[in-house]
Order: sequence, then C-alpha cells, then structure tokens
Amino acid sequence: MSAIHAITPGVSNLNEVSRIPVQTLNQEDFLKLLVTQLTTQDPMAPKQDTDFFAEMATFSTLEQTRVMQADIALLRADQQITQATGLLGRTVEVSVDEETRAVGTVDAIQIEAGRPMVVVGDRLFALSEVLAIAPTVTT
Repeated sequence: MSAIHAITPGVSNLNEVSRIPVQTLNQEDFLKLLVTQLTTQDPMAPKQDTDFFAEMATFSTLEQTRVMQADIALLRADQQITQATGLLGRTVEVSVDEETRAVGTVDAIQIEAGRPMVVVGDRLFALSEVLAIAPTVTT
C-alpha cells in the first residue's frame, strides 16, 4: 500500500484572520435574524406568530438580564467605595500576609483597577484584607 503524504507539510505560517466572536446580540441583530428567517422560511410551513413572540420575549429577557447584571456590578463597585470611605481615620487591623498582621490608621482611599484600596501607613490593602476595625473613640 502507498502512503498518503500532505501536499504542504510543515506549513505553519499561513496568514490566519483572528476572529473574536461577538458575545451579545442586540435588538438590531435580532431584527436582522428575524427578517432573514421570514425571507427564507418554507411558504408551505410558515412559522407561527406565537413562535416569533416567544423568541422576542426570550431575547428581551436576555437583554434585560445583561443590563441588570451591568447595573449590579456598578452598584457593587459604588458600595465598596462607600464602605472604604467609611474607614477613613479609623484604626484597622490588616493582613500583611498569611502569618503577619498590622494595625494602623486608614489615611486614604485609593482606587486600583476599579477597586478601592485602603492606605495604612505607606501600604495599600484591599478591603478583603481588613480583619478588624476599632471602634471610633468619641471625646
């Protein structure tokens, strides 16, 4: 028997177009899809109106869920910033590493990559690294 060999062995530098798929569809995309469906459907077995309404309702629900998810992410970020500003001037205990803890006053809040960080001394700590908060002393 004869062996079958590749016509272009070792070709690895082909110019490939890198494609990044779109992760979300908007209403314009849905309408284009709907028009395409209507123009290519079988006239002997047309799609029912209820099917289109169900698809539209599903799409609308998905779009609203996506918007709500983005709103919740913004709300969470705002809540973390508010929480961090409440620590200004407070004495806190922070985790420096797994075995070391430090105590100091929160001197400032700094936003790093969209997340609030507390400044204790000359170091930055995430809110999750704050282990304890001392009560405010009133005079």
